[in-house]
Amino acid sequence: MSGLTNHWEKRIAESPKPAYLMIPDLIEEALASGRLQARDRLPALRDLADALKLNYTTVARGYNEARKRGLIDTKAGSGTYVRGRAPALPLRAGTGAEMTMNMPPEPPVLAARLRESMTRLMGATDPYTLLRYQDFGGTPADRAVATGWLRRLVPACSAETVLIAPGIHSALVALLSQLSRPGQAICLDTLAYPGIKAIAAQLGVQLQALPGDEDGPLAPAFEALCKTQKPAAFYCNPTLQNPSTRTIPQRRREILADIALRYSVPIIEDDAYGMLPQSVPDAFATLAPELTYYVTGLSKCFGAGLRIAFIHGPNARQTQRLAGTLRATTVMASPFNTLLATAWIKDGTADDMLKAIRAESVARQAIAQRILADRPYDADPGGFHLWLPIPGESVWSPSELALHLRSRSIGAVSSAAFSTDGNPPDAVRICLGGPSDRDEVEESLQIIADTLDDPHHLHSAML
Repeated sequence: MSGLTNHWEKRIAESPKPAYLMIPDLIEEALASGRLQARDRLPALRDLADALKLNYTTVARGYNEARKRGLIDTKAGSGTYVRGRAPALPLRAGTGAEMTMNMPPEPPVLAARLRESMTRLMGATDPYTLLRYQDFGGTPADRAVATGWLRRLVPACSAETVLIAPGIHSALVALLSQLSRPGQAICLDTLAYPGIKAIAAQLGVQLQALPGDEDGPLAPAFEALCKTQKPAAFYCNPTLQNPSTRTIPQRRREILADIALRYSVPIIEDDAYGMLPQSVPDAFATLAPELTYYVTGLSKCFGAGLRIAFIHGPNARQTQRLAGTLRATTVMASPFNTLLATAWIKDGTADDMLKAIRAESVARQAIAQRILADRPYDADPGGFHLWLPIPGESVWSPSELALHLRSRSIGAVSSAAFSTDGNPPDAVRICLGGPSDRDEVEESLQIIADTLDDPHHLHSAML
């Protein structure tokens, strides 16, 4: 625990938030990143107070807050243990498998077509060819298809700069491993995909949050960091950002790309949602091609089980260098997934799925707009999640609200899971996708609205 408590001590010292409220936030972040697991034992109150250089009463209040949120349990004579997240439940707006995952809708209109296509493809393929080691990074034929798909957003990419990997998360592990060393900093938004936090923690890489506004990270803050402490890379999720739903506009992208070029800072462009909107600004890979590693995949176009990512590197040499890192960390992409991805792109199934997901997302966002019309929230018509601020007068904290909604079979994620600066806003992310239908989405959103409008009897039941 010493490494974790050292990290907590630094985070508490840097945060303007009261220490007793930071303690449960940090426990929740450690759970999200995997640094703490359910049933892990936490230090005794006095030991943690000594480690964090806080008084005993402050730590006791912090543990009490964590207990209210359902994060820890204390057993007389045994100590304090991590409780973890609430038990998995069938969720109205997602899946019981993992509440932190953001899944696309599953359009029923295409289910029969996908089933028939999978049956035909598997029936026509020698099974042993799918059980052997494959060309790393994809066969020339697979890479050619992937290149055509990527050229919609990165027109200049070529087969020599494209790799096929087993999912975006795996690609990010390889990129951070290659571009940074323990102790170096990756700069990024104050809110970011929880996976990048987990990867950085595992590799010992520091995350340097950049202050931002409604258009994304602020250019002066990025340039100041480049001058004083050259970051190992700039990580961004520029289109339909998870969780804020924001798309960085063209002008801000141009300014950030120019700074990266002037200071030779590599860019990791995690464009997981880039294919969903009908039109988007230029990719960083177009604005700063010699520095940008562009990553996208099919998990947000089909579903999380299709773990296929496409990576476009700055040039052929750097792409091959990345291929070596990927080989060391993931060996190869699943031949079964690659077969489906290549076939579905070639025969138009991928395009039809994109259209169906867009249409379903628009319909679900319209439901959200109707039910949540009287309260501010952030969303994009083409996206399948929304970012819901909690009113300042509310009795709910983000973690408490997420835990309560979990008990009502609704998947919501507290802002602490996304925070990179230790000061998460009062908000939760709501996923509108997954296996639920529109009626279930409407029911879930109505429960959320009712909970925020009249929470007192519900909230008191939790305490």
